[in-house]
Amino acid sequence: MSTALEILYQDEVLVVINKPSGLLVHRSEIDRHETRFALQLLRDQLGQKVYPVHRLDKPTSGALAFALSSEMASVITDLWRQRQVEKKYLAIVRGWMPEFIHLDKPMAPPVDKYAKHEKVREEQEAITDFRCLATVEIPVEIDKYPQSRYSLVEASPFTGRKHQIRRHLKHLAHPIIGDARYGKGRHSRYFRDHLNAPRLLLHASELTVPHPLTGENLTVTAPPDAIFRDLMNRFGWSDQLPANVAASLSHDVHPSMNCFLNLTNEDDEEAE
Repeated sequence: MSTALEILYQDEVLVVINKPSGLLVHRSEIDRHETRFALQLLRDQLGQKVYPVHRLDKPTSGALAFALSSEMASVITDLWRQRQVEKKYLAIVRGWMPEFIHLDKPMAPPVDKYAKHEKVREEQEAITDFRCLATVEIPVEIDKYPQSRYSLVEASPFTGRKHQIRRHLKHLAHPIIGDARYGKGRHSRYFRDHLNAPRLLLHASELTVPHPLTGENLTVTAPPDAIFRDLMNRFGWSDQLPANVAASLSHDVHPSMNCFLNLTNEDDEEAE
């Protein structure tokens, strides 16, 4: 199947796409049978080589940037290393989150189950800010309470550790719905079976990067897919979204955003 990806921004040196949930950035041991990757799809769509400058987990959707030359890729990657890039994510999590949390909790990289004899490595600095945008309580007994509570959270990571947002939210006892590795299975299954949400509910909603040629900040907003939008409407959260994300909802969902969901393989390895 040939699927054109949604291009959010493009110029002579940089392109940003809206990566669908379920699409790997590039070939990986995660799924040896997968034949579709953002890198190759975008290359074929543009008719030229593209160079990834950061990554998103396979089940995470949202803004994903590529350089259009190896030289620009090096420049943009350095901006990431220097922490000049700002990223914002939307997540739907279990429980009611506090209004704001600044979490500075180092973490060791997860052990790669595909690597032989890999040892546990030292902890690395990991910092994320969490802001609760909205909450909901539904009259359904999923765990041990007669009602079930959820929050819409905006996450701003200052470091880019593997699975950082997901692991930090698990540490806070507010795991992301649909997270097969760090989440709570009962809640994820309820969303999948009753709310038509069979994916990790984590979306990279905004990317701000100094343009490699002008130095001026470029901010790109990625509209959420239909699954996220339906949940926003169901829970009455549409008015609680950040202004730029709310404005993006005026655009129709791109056809590519629902083409890559894989219900049989929800694992991943890409860094957020």
